[in-house]
Amino acid sequence: MIQGIPPVLKRLVIRRFNSSKSSSSITNLSIANRQRLYMIDQVTPGSIFFLPHGTRIFNKLISFMKLQQRKYGFEEVITPLIYRKQLWERSGHWDNYKDDMFRVDGVDLEKEEYGLKPMNCPGHCIVFSRFDRSYHDLPLRLSDFSPLHRNESSGSLSGLTRVRKFHQDDGHIFCTKEQMEQEITSSLKMIDEVYKIFNIPDYKLLLSTRPDEYIGELSEWNDAEATLQTVLKSTGKLWEINEGDGAFYGPKIDIILKDHTGKEHQSATIQLDFQLPNRFNLEYTSSQSSQKLNPIMIHRAVFGSLERFLAILIDHFNGKWPFWLSPRQALIVPVSSNHIPYATEVLKTLNNDLSNSINDYKFHIDVDSRSETVGNRIKEAIKKGYTYIIMIGDKEKESRTISLRKLSERSTEVLTPLEARSKFIELENTYK
Repeated sequence: MIQGIPPVLKRLVIRRFNSSKSSSSITNLSIANRQRLYMIDQVTPGSIFFLPHGTRIFNKLISFMKLQQRKYGFEEVITPLIYRKQLWERSGHWDNYKDDMFRVDGVDLEKEEYGLKPMNCPGHCIVFSRFDRSYHDLPLRLSDFSPLHRNESSGSLSGLTRVRKFHQDDGHIFCTKEQMEQEITSSLKMIDEVYKIFNIPDYKLLLSTRPDEYIGELSEWNDAEATLQTVLKSTGKLWEINEGDGAFYGPKIDIILKDHTGKEHQSATIQLDFQLPNRFNLEYTSSQSSQKLNPIMIHRAVFGSLERFLAILIDHFNGKWPFWLSPRQALIVPVSSNHIPYATEVLKTLNNDLSNSINDYKFHIDVDSRSETVGNRIKEAIKKGYTYIIMIGDKEKESRTISLRKLSERSTEVLTPLEARSKFIELENTYK
């Protein structure tokens, strides 16, 4: 029960929330506009302007994924955005992918042609090749969140799902043939664990096989496809073959999610690659110290494109974000001007404003002290997508408590500010 607030206003909180429930016809973009998450402008087609609240979600997704990747033994690197043409020729992308790349002329006095990177794998090969490697160093797992650019046709551009500039939770695993199956299995496990946290238990697994145009030997392709089939069979999950849709350098496992309209979107991917290690002469010293072997390279992304995954999440949560991911976690609504000083005190307690530690919890909490009616302020909070409303009236001020209500629920909790902070920390830690 919300203390010190007239019953008509309590009913308004519930009525406003219920009336705000959107049908599945509400579009991704309308939610993004209402909550001011991102914008698109024709000065740069296919590139996203993330607004402050959208940036909060974007950064939370990256922080979350960095934590998951550390749990699975990945080390993060930061690699350049632009490389000489000779790198792309060596990797095979210039022959097989140059029409989808942004090319840059005249970067230096030699007028040499360069290319903006559409993927991270050649750069990670350069990192691997710089130092002597032995079998003790493998598997080597590198992750990278650098922006990527692909020259998608203007007709194919679509909101967050098809863009020209995007980010991946990109990872590359360099391993021995003996480690290959375990690393693929581990990657599938990571994908499954992550998707369950986002309450996405169902997805489609596709084995995409050799395309018409490919590099490498047929026997290598057959071995790679057989390995992926073995791993997929061991999961016990349903999977299908997507004939001829592999990358030009190797077969892959694609994860397909559906939005509310039934449209399918590729998200995660695991790609097996025998070709790039050969092209870049990547070697490690085997247990037989005189023998040099090429590692196997596994390309792996869990979100896939962060922009596309965010579009899926906007649709999946219909704009009603779980607390840990919400860009607007709570709104404090003082009933009258007399309650504003205590509301300000509550905000400082919830965010532990006396602490300057980078590891301390800071939440996205606002105070709406406008001279609008409580009803109008609640209506605005629902429109913007706040996860919790904190009401402060006479009794809350007197008892040094708050009335906390999640907008997706009817019940209200009366807590001290410190109890509410502990609750928020628990929600963050359990991804609720």
